[in-house]
Amino acid sequence: MFKDMGQFMKQAREMQEKLQSLQEELGRRELVGTSGGGMVTVTLNGRGEMLRIHIDPQAVGDVEMLEDLVLAAFRDAHQRVQEAAKEQLGGLGGLGGMLGGGLPGA
Repeated sequence: MFKDMGQFMKQAREMQEKLQSLQEELGRRELVGTSGGGMVTVTLNGRGEMLRIHIDPQAVGDVEMLEDLVLAAFRDAHQRVQEAAKEQLGGLGGLGGMLGGGLPGA
């Protein structure tokens, strides 16, 4: 029985190390969301942190429209982060969430 438990603990450690490595790799990725036909772009890293925002000068005239475009671009980028996280962590056979490595912003 102890042999089985030792093997189980070894596999758990290996899985945790793999999960940590995948999360670090995901954190280095940059995902871009756009709105208004590219008038606003938002770049997030794989942890969901905003890195950059670009606003086309033509979008500045109408403040309410600009606010909507920024929000839409952020939501688009955030959705891309979620998709990348699911793709990246999918290689763990669905166990990623069980190991405390939830998806960014979920």
